[in-house]
Amino acid sequence: MFVSMKRVLLLFVLALTACTHIPSRLKLVSGQEWTSRDIYENFEIKGQARTGSGAAAVVSFCCADSASGYEMIVRNGAIDGSLKTGSLHGVRNLYRSLARDGEWFDFSVAVRGRNIGIQINGVDVVCYTEPERPWRDAAHSGQLIAPGKIGIKCLEGSVNFRHLAVAVLPAEARNPADTLPPAEELSDGIIRLQQRDFPVIDYHVHLKGDLTKEMAHAMSMNYGINYGVAPNAGEGGVGRMLADDAEVYAYYNEIAGEPFLFGVQGEGRKWTQTFSKEALGIFEYLFTDAMTIVDHKGRLSRIYRPEEVFFDDIDVQGYMDHLVDQTVLILTNEPADIYANPTFIPDALQGDYDALWTPERVDRILDVLSEYGIALEINPRYRIPSFDIIRRAKARGIKFTFGTNNVDSRFGRLEYALEAITACGLTSGDIWFPSMSRRSERPTVIYNHFE
Repeated sequence: MFVSMKRVLLLFVLALTACTHIPSRLKLVSGQEWTSRDIYENFEIKGQARTGSGAAAVVSFCCADSASGYEMIVRNGAIDGSLKTGSLHGVRNLYRSLARDGEWFDFSVAVRGRNIGIQINGVDVVCYTEPERPWRDAAHSGQLIAPGKIGIKCLEGSVNFRHLAVAVLPAEARNPADTLPPAEELSDGIIRLQQRDFPVIDYHVHLKGDLTKEMAHAMSMNYGINYGVAPNAGEGGVGRMLADDAEVYAYYNEIAGEPFLFGVQGEGRKWTQTFSKEALGIFEYLFTDAMTIVDHKGRLSRIYRPEEVFFDDIDVQGYMDHLVDQTVLILTNEPADIYANPTFIPDALQGDYDALWTPERVDRILDVLSEYGIALEINPRYRIPSFDIIRRAKARGIKFTFGTNNVDSRFGRLEYALEAITACGLTSGDIWFPSMSRRSERPTVIYNHFE
């Protein structure tokens, strides 16, 4: 009885800490807003929201005045480059929403010490620990954790909120998702992109080696990089390989609730005849590369394996011409959204990369990318394509993605992509998003016939 009475007393005390001034329901249209009368330091605001089509709102907090504080974005819809529900604006921008227009969804924003945690439908989507020396540009100089008010404002359309409640948290409260040390922002390039709303997405992450979906989740939230997680579908690659439609659906069901973008990589050269368009169509994007070709003697060659690269009866220039022919065939006949590991050549030729990728050969690749609306991946693992090729693709209006192609959990933070953004003058308008996909328009063509 004594323990039960203690629990009753604790629940009563916690109830007293809840804000009595927040309405349990709000219906806001564009331009309307609500602001709390109370000041909060450690707290959690939670409730449910429902957006109309094309609607957007923000939940603001730590607002000492109109120029300070943070905002959580509320916006659903297609992956089109706009910031999505759960984004901690300017610090942890998200590009895929776990919620849908027209449906009620749960949300929670909690400030515990220097940590901001955001959940959507019970899934952690942001875990940001403000470092001792945060980096902020002039437009975001007031974006710091401090005691302040809470507000909700509708930016577009109409947004409904219900079951709203705010609870004051004890000073010692900690976010259980806060498992990694905060980034050193004074030397971090990612926060600089986030501050200017430049999309930071690594579309080419594989759950390989020791990288589990849980690790990828934690790393993505800590680094501020949206991860596009993709299995290989086909044959001949490294790691988990999906073999048929049933395995595609089973894999998708495994990760459906995770806060990633969902892609799939066509592996080998038979994948277009192995999987149905309907099965692959459940993924938000599809990519392939030309690292597996049919060589000049009809042999299947994985050109990233030196033991499978043969120059018999052909010189280096002839080999390159054949590699370009194969790349054009692949990109013309396989309905990919993204050309991954682009312009990769065998190790034996790497020293002559710039000379071998002549303007004429590059133009043949860029022609097919342009014709079919295929994005060009900027790959930090191999540091390809060259800045010269990136500049030429940009001049032709070709869009770009960033993709690491990791083999385990020890991979970087898109360093080469950050270099390319500066060196090649890339803007957010140069970045590809799944809403731009044209693969559903393209027929499946069986063009390679080999055993």
